[in-house]
Amino acid sequence: MRAKDQLLGAHTSIQGGVNAAIPLAQKLGFTAMQIFTKNNNRWSAPPLKEEEATSFREGIAASGIKFVMAHDSYLINLGSPDDEIFNKSVNAMTDELERCEMLGIPQLNFHPGAHLGEGEAFGIKRIASALDIIHERTPGFKVKSMIELTAGQGSALGYRFEHARDIIATVKHPERVTVCIDTAHIFAAGYDIKDPVKYQEVIAEFDCVIGLERLQAFHFNDSKKPLGSRVDRHDHIGAGFIGLEGFRNILNDSRLFRVPKILETPKGKEQLEDLENLARLRELIEV
Repeated sequence: MRAKDQLLGAHTSIQGGVNAAIPLAQKLGFTAMQIFTKNNNRWSAPPLKEEEATSFREGIAASGIKFVMAHDSYLINLGSPDDEIFNKSVNAMTDELERCEMLGIPQLNFHPGAHLGEGEAFGIKRIASALDIIHERTPGFKVKSMIELTAGQGSALGYRFEHARDIIATVKHPERVTVCIDTAHIFAAGYDIKDPVKYQEVIAEFDCVIGLERLQAFHFNDSKKPLGSRVDRHDHIGAGFIGLEGFRNILNDSRLFRVPKILETPKGKEQLEDLENLARLRELIEV
């Protein structure tokens, strides 16, 4: 793949139903997009109708959108020590995987979870056990469970590459687990992707600890907070502490051309801000 052919897009609204995201993404010129498959602030939603799922799959196939991923509900915490929340989270993510499978979406992105004071070792084991239950309930599914690396705010896990590695090493079906790098998150977690030399060290570390073959998507966000702050705040491309240089490093790294890059930057209803951010990103591509 050539640098200029990289898949770029943004999180896209499903107001009016999941199928509403397709013409909006086409209008904005996306070749990749992320959606919620339901209201992201609710535990449950009415089941998808087969005709809605068929229409979505056909619509994507006929569009210029080459990659779609989903983001799970913000309520889900697979690391929770509270059994009620843990079980509700397992049930909710099972439902999210089922929805993705119906829609033909290949990756379900999720925040690993927070241990809420029980310790990182507990949280990692808890998350792995949740994934085992979820995967046992969804045998033969094509959709992957995609761990999103985090900023490490509070007791959130996923702010070190080793957390994702250990979850993957613990689950019974590691082939069903992939990884998403959120640029704002890993920068806030202490990984310097802005400095060209240190960027190379970060990517080498990721490859050594997790493996670049597991990296299946980027969330492209600048960071409102400085390196190592452990605070999760997204900003427009070039407007935060990462600056344009960090994104230039990634966009011109031939090892990462194949990995779709999706904005989660602030936006209004028409998502016109996405067009501005994507234009900045395209200007950074040099090769």
